Amino acid sequence: MDPVRNPYAPGAGQRPPELAGRDRELRQFEVTLERVAAGRPERSMVLSGLRGVGKTVLLNALRSLAVKRAWGTGKIEARPDQSVRLPLAQAVHAAVREVAHRHRDPERVDAVAGVLKSFALRTKLDDRKGVRWQPASIGADVPAAKGRADSGDLELDMIELFTDVAELAGDLGVGIGIFIDEMQDIPPAELAALCGAVHEISQQGAPLVVVGAGLPHLPVALSASKSYAERLFRYVAVDRLPREMADRALLVPAGTEDVDYEPDALDELYRLTDGYPYFVQAYGKVTWDVAVESPIRISDVAEAAPEAEGELAVGFFGARYDRATPAERDYMRAMAELGADSNDKAVTTARVADMLGRKPQSLSPARDGLIKKGLVYSSERGTVAFTVPHFGKYLRAQHV
Repeated sequence: MDPVRNPYAPGAGQRPPELAGRDRELRQFEVTLERVAAGRPERSMVLSGLRGVGKTVLLNALRSLAVKRAWGTGKIEARPDQSVRLPLAQAVHAAVREVAHRHRDPERVDAVAGVLKSFALRTKLDDRKGVRWQPASIGADVPAAKGRADSGDLELDMIELFTDVAELAGDLGVGIGIFIDEMQDIPPAELAALCGAVHEISQQGAPLVVVGAGLPHLPVALSASKSYAERLFRYVAVDRLPREMADRALLVPAGTEDVDYEPDALDELYRLTDGYPYFVQAYGKVTWDVAVESPIRISDVAEAAPEAEGELAVGFFGARYDRATPAERDYMRAMAELGADSNDKAVTTARVADMLGRKPQSLSPARDGLIKKGLVYSSERGTVAFTVPHFGKYLRAQHV
């Protein structure tokens, strides 16, 4: 098969040619956009799931829907130990720029830009390190507003900023969408402030929505930050694809190149990938390159599988394993051994400690380090699970 015509896209966050299995979420968000723009109450949204299930892809697709409706949009990727204030100012700045050029009142636009600038300038010096874009570049031609979004209290400042930018978009009959990837990495106090601001904005009926994406424990983190967060967002669990949708993700792109699959080839690909979208794309890409002609056969899949597994071992699994310290690797190997009979479901920290011959408290630094690095998560007290599908299987096979 011609590798130039290969239709599959296993890149991180890269949209596949066929976004299979997400039609319901896309339709629901279209309704949300219409309702919010019309002044009707609607909740913001949170996507959660393991790595490789397509959360970032879906987040970007939802943003595209907002852009098509002329909304102002901005996106950030949260990072551990970094304040969200300046990245959020960047995202809001991008959203304001998308609606400002259509607004008929330049003085009103300048006033909002001044509020945005005052919000950004409250960023602490330590939080500006490593950020290329500085607060002064926001609204460079306007002075910072005084007494608006500049109190230093993040929740209050966000409420005032969100209110003003939402009103600016509302003048045009549209709204503002803020999209946050890796939302679980927002520091707990700031996550609580964000929830508080979204709560106030939703009570106002202002045309602004926040759409977050993160690991499976994100809903728990949100609920821990504010008790009402359970009702504040519409939670969407992004999971692996059912068989029909996994087949669609392979067949539709191939069909655009007049290529088909034999049924047993599809059977084997689903067995190998378990329906995880990243794996579907990775195995699909290598299988295409190996196949000689259409239809693609099970023998092509068998020949391609070792190469696909090798690529995943290096780029998807190995790169993550290499980030861990020796103590953290011991912890993960124990988790993998304990998960051998349960398809790597969550295990208790007590069992991990027993396997390692240690007291649970002595392993807290290793566990916390793995959580901070996004390699494991804890959705219930006293349990841990891998954030990456098939990671336990990889560790057991590699004997690392």
